[in-house]
Amino acid sequence: MEALIPALSSYLLILTRVTAFFVTLPLFSYRAIPTTMRIIFGAILAWMMVYTIEIPDLAIDGKYILLVLKEAAVGLFIGMLAYIIMAAIQIAGGFIDFQMGFAIANVIDPQTGAQSPLLGQFFNALAMLLLLVLNGHHLLLDGIFYSYQLISIDELWPAFGSGRVVEFVLSSFTVSFAVAFQMAVPIVATLFLVDLALGITARTVPQLNIFVVGFPIKIGVSFVVLFITMAVMIEVMKKLFEMMMLGMRDLMILLGGG
Repeated sequence: MEALIPALSSYLLILTRVTAFFVTLPLFSYRAIPTTMRIIFGAILAWMMVYTIEIPDLAIDGKYILLVLKEAAVGLFIGMLAYIIMAAIQIAGGFIDFQMGFAIANVIDPQTGAQSPLLGQFFNALAMLLLLVLNGHHLLLDGIFYSYQLISIDELWPAFGSGRVVEFVLSSFTVSFAVAFQMAVPIVATLFLVDLALGITARTVPQLNIFVVGFPIKIGVSFVVLFITMAVMIEVMKKLFEMMMLGMRDLMILLGGG
């Protein structure tokens, strides 16, 4: 029984980080995956990691409670950073929807449970399928496994609260927002020219009801440009996945005191 306590304490710490990681991580945190299945998957994954990670014997005392809190914070931090970077895809869809006139038609995203623009939801579904095709979910699981090499399980708050971590998260948000703008620029710029042409038409042909004619024209032009630039959108999503993986690694290094 005494030999079982250290193994149980190590298992609970790993389970805390893994489950906290799944709470905010894209794909694994979506509502389409039942909560029971996520808990079972996290428990099995933590059980496998107990036998592959070198963990010192830990007694269940006051310090252990703080270690549990630290493990939960580590998992939430890493998953939240990945979620922030992936949110750039929905932000790009919001930019496009605003110009197309679809902004008034927001729907509930069944994956996240939040309101999402139409094209933002389409881009998000496309990105998740692309992530699965590229085996990105395997890389995400590798990230939680190798996080123990960068953030020791028996150290208390190695770099939490430092200005470098906050600065890194803010810079990642800024870069993801810039990527979202780059994804939306082709369609937004084209629709700006369409608005300019419609404005000139309204001035030269006042008999034409430009509000009735303008909406279908803008929607049609948007879909044509979207079809033409779809390959570029997919390449940008691939770069976004790469940025997400590198960002998670760099955040682990900072949290580990590196």
